Amino acid sequence: MFKYIVKRLLTSIPVLLIITMVIFGVVKAMPGDELTAYLGPGTKVTQEIKEETRAKLGLDKSVPEQYVRWMGRLLSGDLGTSFTLKKPVGEVIGTYVWNSFLLNIVAMLLGLALAIPVGIRQAVKKGSAEDNFWTVFSLLGISVPTFFFGMLLIYFVGMNVSWIPISGMRDSMMASFGYPGGIMQEIGDVAVHMILPVIVLTFSEFATFSRYVRNSMVEVINQDYVRTARAKGLKEKTVIYKHAFKNAQIPLVTLLGMYIPSLFSGATILESVFVWPGIGKVLIDSINQRDTSLTTACLVFSAVLMILGNLLSDVCYSLVDPRVKVDG
Repeated sequence: MFKYIVKRLLTSIPVLLIITMVIFGVVKAMPGDELTAYLGPGTKVTQEIKEETRAKLGLDKSVPEQYVRWMGRLLSGDLGTSFTLKKPVGEVIGTYVWNSFLLNIVAMLLGLALAIPVGIRQAVKKGSAEDNFWTVFSLLGISVPTFFFGMLLIYFVGMNVSWIPISGMRDSMMASFGYPGGIMQEIGDVAVHMILPVIVLTFSEFATFSRYVRNSMVEVINQDYVRTARAKGLKEKTVIYKHAFKNAQIPLVTLLGMYIPSLFSGATILESVFVWPGIGKVLIDSINQRDTSLTTACLVFSAVLMILGNLLSDVCYSLVDPRVKVDG
């Protein structure tokens, strides 16, 4: 297993290198002048200062030269500085990524807690009205964009239920002057602000997970070993949960292996809709403000997570199914 992981990581290096080239080139090709964004729109400076600043930022070099210099800094651990937030990019990512993780981990756990029993029940009652209802419900959750569902919740719930906030992560006044009730009041404040975005994410993740559970269970539930377990007189719950679901969870575990890294990459559009200060919103803001250092770093960060997610998925698959060997 260790040899396999090392081998996969080594083979991922050229893939990641190509991805960084593409990301860097796309970011450089974005509309707008990087120097103007750095100085600030409407800022009046002499041409001499502009040229000095351009040279300082390395913008006087060709794009390939800029890439080489950027890669050299990246390998030394320097991700650059965000000129909009006035902080090192590494510090920005390290701060906001945990806000995204908090939102996504809660939604994932709730989605799984609902999807597993519903998916199993669908498979057991395949073709019934209940199965058809949850099938339509899950397809709706997969099809409806999260930002659209989020805006509907803001309009119908947030605007009519005064105690549910529609944006942000904390009450702005309390965040500025402190929480009189201490840490418990702060936790409660964050929890209330999470209600709407968590509902949207849970709805989406429940739809995906329940489809995987149902389809996997349908394939497994009529296998010979399941019929043998029934023939032995075992209780139906034991047959379903101990024998059938144990083997049906393999595709689900594979999905989770790929999904776990996305816990850190943020829900880009949804975070912008609810003004949630996560890494996804930071990425959108950096693109709008032409903060190239922050944009590039966020995209590379997401690419690294995707590569690790694929590796984690393979490892999880081999752990769940001993027949799969990954030591080659």
